[in-house]
Amino acid sequence: MDQLEPTLLIVPLLAVLAPLLARGLGRWVRVPIVVFELLLGIILGPSILGWAQPDEFIATLSQYGLAMLFFMAGSEIEFAVFRGRTGRNAVVGWILSLVAGVAVGWLLAPGEGAVIIGVALCSTALGTILPILRDAGELRTPFGRATGAVGAVGEFGPLIAISIFLGGRDPDISTIVLILYGAIAALAIWLAFKLPRGAMHRFVNATLHTSGQFAIRVVLLILAALIAVSIVLDLDMLLGAFTAGVVWRLIMRDADEADRKAVESKVEAVAFGFLVPVFFVYTGVTFNLEALLEQPVLFLLLPVVLVLLLVVRGLPSMLAAPEGATRPERVSLALLGATALPIIVAVTAIGVDEKILSTANAALLVGGGMLSVLLFPLLAMTIRGERKALLREPVEDDQA
Repeated sequence: MDQLEPTLLIVPLLAVLAPLLARGLGRWVRVPIVVFELLLGIILGPSILGWAQPDEFIATLSQYGLAMLFFMAGSEIEFAVFRGRTGRNAVVGWILSLVAGVAVGWLLAPGEGAVIIGVALCSTALGTILPILRDAGELRTPFGRATGAVGAVGEFGPLIAISIFLGGRDPDISTIVLILYGAIAALAIWLAFKLPRGAMHRFVNATLHTSGQFAIRVVLLILAALIAVSIVLDLDMLLGAFTAGVVWRLIMRDADEADRKAVESKVEAVAFGFLVPVFFVYTGVTFNLEALLEQPVLFLLLPVVLVLLLVVRGLPSMLAAPEGATRPERVSLALLGATALPIIVAVTAIGVDEKILSTANAALLVGGGMLSVLLFPLLAMTIRGERKALLREPVEDDQA
């Protein structure tokens, strides 16, 4: 039987099993769905059972899933938080993380390898932790806003660093290209502000329950257009996907709440019901567990990568904690800030392609990122514990 056939069936099967397992264990412990998606992919992939195999078609769907993950992250950005203390501290914390990450990377692999390690260690998987916060009812709380700010900077900042330092061009030229992309993105944002939203929102509402589905088509157009621009400029496609999410949020900002929620539910269905699970399951399927097992020293270093993520990214993330935050809240914020995977997957792939990073070292970093996704959100939400109903109410970010 052709390898595509079982893999094409197994990937959606695992995507269905993941939430069932998460719900089943939810009576005793809250485990993020992504944990099961990754683990099931590893178990049924070549590393263990070998039922699912890497395939070009599934790999393409996985890339769409990664792009959609960053689109959703961009669409969830709360811009108001960056005008206050929380946003400023989140930026300062990420700069500290980048400096510390590159310093650690230089000790391990002087040269371009240090940049790859530094970018990997200073990243935060905003697209991964947002669904966890949403499911826990935390998105609009001060804790959720602070986590969102940390995640936004920890996802957007590394994309900028990748575009400048790892694009295969001179950093000065890369900066000019990035400025050009910024101008194009600014134009897209300006158009989002100037768009006659009343007429568009009415058309979106009129097609919500028809075959037209105008909102979803516009989302895919914006996503494709900005990804195409980033690829033409030889920038990472995830930068375009993230910007597309920001543009879409601005377009829909004045829509009626009921219409906006209806559109958001459809976009989330496409993202988290289809494409994003494919990315996480396929990440598990393609994870090179054998490379780690062949070098026991690397396998034993996985906990070290976890500690480095927590120290390099987690501790500076605590700077963005809301005023008056308790110690458990600060620890939870550090753990969520240190949760990383998509950027690590992207930057290590660049390192391997450019012969800067070995396959084994890439597997070590990706393995550490996978463990952070498996463990840190679970620990964070356990430490966070049950919240009073009052904490569910939205609280404006301080402007101090």
